[in-house]
Amino acid sequence: MDRAGTGDTVAVIYTGTLEDGTIFDRPEEPRQVTIGAGEINQAFEEALVGMAPGETKKVVLPAERAYGPYRKNLVFRLKRRDLHLPEEPVPGGTARISLKGGTSTLVTVLKADRKTVTVDANHPLAGKDLTFAITLVEICRQKSG
Repeated sequence: MDRAGTGDTVAVIYTGTLEDGTIFDRPEEPRQVTIGAGEINQAFEEALVGMAPGETKKVVLPAERAYGPYRKNLVFRLKRRDLHLPEEPVPGGTARISLKGGTSTLVTVLKADRKTVTVDANHPLAGKDLTFAITLVEICRQKSG
């Protein structure tokens, strides 16, 4: 029986849940991934190695191997006039802010008043342990050699 290895392109279906059972990701269609190409989280990729088509595996990624720890220094208050936001910031919503060097990042709006906007630049899943139920649907292409 074929087993997936580094360099193979595989199709997977999965459900990602938080510790309380909340589903945060469940694609409707199988997702193609080339193992070892860095297209997805490294720990998720590592879990695929050795799986056979039809096999299901449960993998728990601690926060450190998922989106990292929640960092309080990524919560900060900005002057509203410096943001040049195209629409009114809404607490719980997101906004794209410009960074030094010309790049931008998506942040979660925590609070907004007349003069300032408090934002959180942590990934929404930072600080959370993630559980994935992964089924390897098929090995689409095995590496040559």
